[in-house]
Amino acid sequence: MTTQTLTIGQLAAYVGVTTRAIRHYHAQGLLPEPVRDASSYRRYDAKAVVDLVRVKTLADAGVPLSRIGQLLSATPEEFSSAVATIDRSMEQRIRDLEEHRGRLAEVVHGERLFLADEIVDLLDEMRSIGVGERMVQIERDAWILASALSPELVPVWAEQKKKALDDLDFRRLYLACDEALDWDPDDPRLPGLAARMADWSAKNPQSEVDTEHDEGVVAVVQLMSADIAAASPAWERLGRLVPKRLDP
Repeated sequence: MTTQTLTIGQLAAYVGVTTRAIRHYHAQGLLPEPVRDASSYRRYDAKAVVDLVRVKTLADAGVPLSRIGQLLSATPEEFSSAVATIDRSMEQRIRDLEEHRGRLAEVVHGERLFLADEIVDLLDEMRSIGVGERMVQIERDAWILASALSPELVPVWAEQKKKALDDLDFRRLYLACDEALDWDPDDPRLPGLAARMADWSAKNPQSEVDTEHDEGVVAVVQLMSADIAAASPAWERLGRLVPKRLDP
C-alpha cells in the first residue's frame, strides 16, 4: 500500500503556515527535512504534519524559536519547567513594554520628556505672552543644554527667569527680541534695543555665576552663543552690543 504524502504547498495549506515558514523551520532544525522524491519534490508524511502543528502552536504562543527544539524533545516535567521559565521571561518583557509605553506617553507631552516641569511651565508662560514658537524652541534647546551640562544651576536660572517674566518691562523686551529675530544685523533699530536691554539689566542685576571656573557653565555659554549666532545674526549682534552698553 502506498503511503499518503503531501507536497510542501499542501502541508502549508493544511497547517496554516507559509511554505517560507516551513523552510525556515527546516533551517532552524525544528522540522526534519524529508528526502526528495524522484521528481526532486519534498514529500511529507503524517508525522511531519504533527511535528509542524506542534512547532506552529508553540511559536504562536510566543515561545522563541530557539527554545522550541528543547520543548519538542522534553519530558512532561521538563516541558512544564521550561514553559514556566519562558512565562517569567514573557512577563518581564511585558513589564519592559509597559515601561516603553509610558515613555511614549511622555513623548506626547513633548518638552516634559526632556525638561523639568518648572522649565516647561516657563516655556508655556512665554507662549502665553505672545512669544513666537521659533524663539520658544531656541529657549527650549538652551534649557536642554543647561540641564545636560550644568544641572545644578538650572533651578537658579529658572528662578531668575521666572522673576524676570513677572516684570512687565522684561516682557516687552522679550517680545521685542522675538520680533528682532529675523532682522538684518545692520538694522538701525538694534542699538536702541540693545540700550533698552542694557538699561533693564543694570536695574535688575542677576546673581553671579562663576563662568571662569565652572567648565559646565563655560560649555553651556559657548554652545548657546554659537546656537544664537546660527539662529539669528541680529541676536548675535545684540549679544555684542549689550555688554558694551553695560561696560562702565
